[in-house]
Order: sequence, then C-alpha cells, then structure tokens
Amino acid sequence: MDKIKDTRSFMRIMHRYLGYFLAGIMGVYSISGILLIYRDTDFLKNEKKYEKTFSKNLSEKELGKELKIKNLEIEKTEGTILKFKQGTYNSATGEAKYTKKELPFVLDKMTKLHKAQSKDALSPLNTFFGVALFFFVISSFWMFNPKSKVFKRGLIFTAVGIIVSVILLLM
Repeated sequence: MDKIKDTRSFMRIMHRYLGYFLAGIMGVYSISGILLIYRDTDFLKNEKKYEKTFSKNLSEKELGKELKIKNLEIEKTEGTILKFKQGTYNSATGEAKYTKKELPFVLDKMTKLHKAQSKDALSPLNTFFGVALFFFVISSFWMFNPKSKVFKRGLIFTAVGIIVSVILLLM
C-alpha cells in the first residue's frame, strides 16, 4: 500500500481508492438519477395490467392511494362502476381493474435508491454515498499544490460551479 506521509498524501490515497470503490455505485446513481428526471414521461416504461380487490365504497382520494396512482380522477360513474383514465373500480365489490406504466424491475429498483428514506434498508448506503461524495469534494483540494496554476484555476471552476448551482436552485 502507498505510504501516508502527510495530510496531502492521505487525502490523495483515500481519494484514489475510495474513487475506485465507489465507481460502481456512482454509475448506478447516475443512471437512476437520469431516469428520475424523466419519471413524468413513459420513457422505458411498460404497461402492466392489474386486477385487485380493495375495500368497498372507497372515495376518489382513498382509491388513488390504494392504487398508488397520483392525482386519480374519476371521469364517469355508471351505477357502482367508477371509471378513471387507467381503469375501473366497482364500489360495491371493491374490485379494481387498471393499468399502470412501470419501469422494468431492475430500473425500478435503481430509482428507489434515490427515493430511500431514513426508515428504508437503503438509507445507510445513501448516507455513506453522500458522505463519500462530500469527502471527494474536500479531498480534491489536496490533489494539487496550492501554489500551482491548476489549483488556482480549480478554485475558479469551483466558484463558478457554486454560483451556477445557486442560480439554478433559485429559478
């Protein structure tokens, strides 16, 4: 293993090996992040048909929650049959027949990485990844001699990156 002589060599060595270790995770996160940008479209989604029985006489809001369909709107009612864009619900029997567009299994699991909450099993991975990325940010300032042109130019790029990010956040 490389010799750690000072803070600079420690940061460079840790940055290098942590980078290799996280390369796979970063690939998965980047792909799932791109997919999440287009979650409001049907990009790469397949239509799946469902027939399930739920509680009887659900309200529109309750039905949307049970079916996991955001902004569900009942378009028409014929007797006990409620019709909505994705299918039908029989309020007398609780039977629902509907379709949903979903990502393939692996891509769906990848996007759940980004959506993990503290109660989810993936939250330690997300926390580790966030901390590791922050370490990358900090350790990158030990990659070059602070007196070099590359380092000074890097500080300018860092400042521009911060400014652009803040502008985009405020839009």
